[in-house]
Amino acid sequence: MANFNTLNTMPPSLAVPKFIKNTAKGIQFISNHLAMRFSGKLFMTPVNFQVPEREKFMWKSAQKKRVKINALNKEIDVLTYGYSPKKVLLVHGWCGRSTQLFMIADKLLEKGFMVVSFDGPAHGKSEGKQTNMLEFIATIMQLSEEFGPFESAVGHSFGGMTLYNVANEIGLKNFVSIGAGDKVSTIINNFTTNIGLQPKIGKKLYHHFNKKMKLTADDYASSVKAKAIKTPVLVVHDANDGDVAVSCAINIRQNLQNGSLLITNGLGHTKILRDKTTMNTVANFIINNL
Repeated sequence: MANFNTLNTMPPSLAVPKFIKNTAKGIQFISNHLAMRFSGKLFMTPVNFQVPEREKFMWKSAQKKRVKINALNKEIDVLTYGYSPKKVLLVHGWCGRSTQLFMIADKLLEKGFMVVSFDGPAHGKSEGKQTNMLEFIATIMQLSEEFGPFESAVGHSFGGMTLYNVANEIGLKNFVSIGAGDKVSTIINNFTTNIGLQPKIGKKLYHHFNKKMKLTADDYASSVKAKAIKTPVLVVHDANDGDVAVSCAINIRQNLQNGSLLITNGLGHTKILRDKTTMNTVANFIINNL
């Protein structure tokens, strides 16, 4: 097996502004506790971006519906693309949106599927300023009841992590994760390091979240949840991903009972969603494993 640890990674898809790094370092100089609280607020607050031109056809063509997620008391935007009894759920990543997986949506539409996508809580046109995986899980559970059942699902990054946590509960026949992270503690540590804080702040933040939410966040790790999933899963990741290390994909695959691994090269964390060859492979995997 190739030594992926020696490969050069691309720059992160979202660069941290210099003023945020300077602010974080200044707060850390005053108080580690305040630095932890500051980083925690940033960590749970996604940045929303304008819809790129390439995604607007899906937005204009899809049916749109506003849905109140009862467990959260928040309204979200839901898109339904095409019509078929065979339905696939798309779950975008952190700072993503309902149309971000437009290329796989188009390919699934061509193959006779109906696609359901949504702006996650605090993303796109949905309500909220901050969110977390538990809110995404609650959202998907309700969407499965109202729009499902779903034959399959495709999740990118944070969305892929969420799918590992709900796949058994919503009865997916198969699913695909693209660039999915693994352990929450690792993600938090990487985040706090990227904004210029010392490693100990990341550890403090992880324990703070566990205490606040009364859970152990790493119990929601993709590789942990993968152990209980029996349905076919395709794990897709780019070797040069600068946001999520490719080692996450390998670890997840090793814990799946019926998993396949697709490692691409030179596509990074988000460009992979617009690669025709990769998306064809994803669509064929879904079709061939129903």
